[in-house]
Amino acid sequence: MPTKYFRGLSTVLSYRAAAIGFAAVLGCSTAQGDVTVTSWGGVYTKSQQKAYGKPWEKKTGNKIIWENYNGSLDELRAQLDAGKLTWDIMDVLSANAIVGCDEGLFEELPFEKFVPAPDGTSMVKDMIVPPVSNCAAPQIFWSYVIFYDKTRFPEGASPSSMADFYDVRKFPGKRGIHEWANANIEMALVADGVEPRKVYDVMSTNEGMDRAFAKLDTIKENVVLWSDGAKPLELVKSGEVVMAIAYNGRVGTAILVENQHFEIVWDGQVLEQEYLVMVKGTKNYDEALNFMIFASAPEQQASQAKWINYGPMRKSGLDIIAANEPFFYDGQNIMPHIPNRKEVMSRSVIADPYWWADNGARVAVRFAAWMDN
Repeated sequence: MPTKYFRGLSTVLSYRAAAIGFAAVLGCSTAQGDVTVTSWGGVYTKSQQKAYGKPWEKKTGNKIIWENYNGSLDELRAQLDAGKLTWDIMDVLSANAIVGCDEGLFEELPFEKFVPAPDGTSMVKDMIVPPVSNCAAPQIFWSYVIFYDKTRFPEGASPSSMADFYDVRKFPGKRGIHEWANANIEMALVADGVEPRKVYDVMSTNEGMDRAFAKLDTIKENVVLWSDGAKPLELVKSGEVVMAIAYNGRVGTAILVENQHFEIVWDGQVLEQEYLVMVKGTKNYDEALNFMIFASAPEQQASQAKWINYGPMRKSGLDIIAANEPFFYDGQNIMPHIPNRKEVMSRSVIADPYWWADNGARVAVRFAAWMDN
């Protein structure tokens, strides 16, 4: 496992936290058997509470203390340095799952104890992609997608591919993109004709990176930059841009809950992984492990999709959703809004945290220069 990660991660983490939103800390002290889980807040944490937090409390009689953080490992490091550890479990992006495990911040997990799929398949083999570290238990997939307001396009003449996002002649108007390199590079290459499964091979060459930036140049005069996860929805709704990159959860919530006339183009989406990890040195090891086993089981993985349109990392979790549609909390079908459903995976890029760990710093510098020139 690499021990470094891209320096732009702190920026991505802060934007990710803003995209999901923050809620107040729900507790500050723990009793014997209680477990403190640190996550991102807002509707995402609420989905965790409803899918497996409250069911766990009902099952065990113990309490889950939910706290929020901004995605950085620095607060955990500070707790450990001061000898005042208050967290047991953290929800982390894949890059931090790797870094924290390498640094010895997280416990390695006994994967053999985790709940298998209904057919007996082990948890690890039931995962759509292998866990990024021995410390990481599966949570969800979320993604960067492109979307538009379908009321602004004639029927049968709307965007349908990543190439359309970059075709300003066929679809004139501004494009909303975020201010960091992750996903922008991958999407540009897909738009330029690279197969999603080969994107990182191409990105690993100088010619490939030149190709990505050359494609970005084709829309540069039409770009509106955003950093807050709510902004692309505002840009599209107002008509300031005709299409935008956004977090799939933001767009899905707008469609499912707010009845917005948005349409997602799944072609070329960039999937990101999210994990649960246990903090090294927790005094609640057994209870924390039992909670993680419960939270990552197929039924709980599926249940989270009732409350937010992120996808379970376990195949059997997807199977449960598909077999029980309509599945969303208010009776709507959620599967068309799940980013890692089978129908879209062949045209999806699964973000490679190892690649970004090794190359992210230099790419971030080049992308910043591209935005400034």
